[in-house]
Amino acid sequence: MIGAIVSAVVIGAIIGALARLIVPGKQNMSIGLTLIVGIVAALLGTLIAQLAGWADTKGIDWIEHILQLVLAIAGVLLVSRMSTGRTHGPGTTGV
Repeated sequence: MIGAIVSAVVIGAIIGALARLIVPGKQNMSIGLTLIVGIVAALLGTLIAQLAGWADTKGIDWIEHILQLVLAIAGVLLVSRMSTGRTHGPGTTGV
């Protein structure tokens, strides 16, 4: 159980960082938010790959990792688009 959590965090960090490198432009995301997007993408990618029967092959599960990366890219795009539309807060001019 602990090993699975540590693995999800490590893979999530790598997947999230790769997604931010691939997405063009600057994203207004913290490192923590990048980690969360990566972890969610890693978990969803693993779940989808297992349900589709693509996981648990001998060696590296490339299809699973590519799926995780695609989901992380979508997550980074979604989060960066959501943060672009935000205002700067009450009492500020936003200039």
